[in-house]
Amino acid sequence: MKLFSKIYGAGQEHLIIIHGLFGMCDNWNTLGKRFSEYFTVHLVDLRNHGRSPHSDEFNYDVISSDIIKYVSDNNIKKPSILGHSLGGKVAMKVAIDHPNIIRKLIVADISPKKYNTSFHQDLLLKISKLNLNLYSKRNDVEKALSYSISDFNIRSFILKNLYRNEFKNFSWRFNVKGLLHHLHNIQDDSFVKGKCNVPTTFIRGGNSDYITKQDEVKIHQHFIDCSILTIKNAGHWLHAEKPEEFFQVVLNSLSAK
Repeated sequence: MKLFSKIYGAGQEHLIIIHGLFGMCDNWNTLGKRFSEYFTVHLVDLRNHGRSPHSDEFNYDVISSDIIKYVSDNNIKKPSILGHSLGGKVAMKVAIDHPNIIRKLIVADISPKKYNTSFHQDLLLKISKLNLNLYSKRNDVEKALSYSISDFNIRSFILKNLYRNEFKNFSWRFNVKGLLHHLHNIQDDSFVKGKCNVPTTFIRGGNSDYITKQDEVKIHQHFIDCSILTIKNAGHWLHAEKPEEFFQVVLNSLSAK
């Protein structure tokens, strides 16, 4: 599958940034442009997300294969990979399976373990029940969605995926049906095995529970050249909540010898 991407900068070293579940490369535009002062930055849309193709297959094997194909198709030599949440697990699989082609790995607020996806499954169910053909104004879609998704921040994040298709009708950029049927696949952690020697930095939000003290044992067990850093007063979306701190931590990690 050929992934959609945005490319910024012209640095000798390449940085691939992979978004999380329900996200897209647009979410990383501001930080991507900042990193482009130092690297050639590739913001990619995973399959079933953003402007990348939709597919009935959605698991770590095919998602990571998409990234490997992207690296090959674009003739990228030894990129660093930064992945947030789902993107972090994808990045881990790429580094574990193909350590020789990765320079450095940055994993943002996710652990190499299974996560319950029932919350996200419930979100998709609520989204799938919304008939977009009934609405002509964006505000009306938001109002309708507010009855089932009361959290403003979550609703706003989801609504970033709302757009008008070629027929000028509202549609979702992510593949609601495909994700709904295959979301359970991203709970998987069976690919986390052996020891990965790619220099790796895990960055967690101080207010997030996605990387716990107990998780540190498994992280160090599988990632032997690894550090775990914390951004204080940040939650799971640490790059959006504390962009300056996040930028500096990532830049320092990528620049370290």
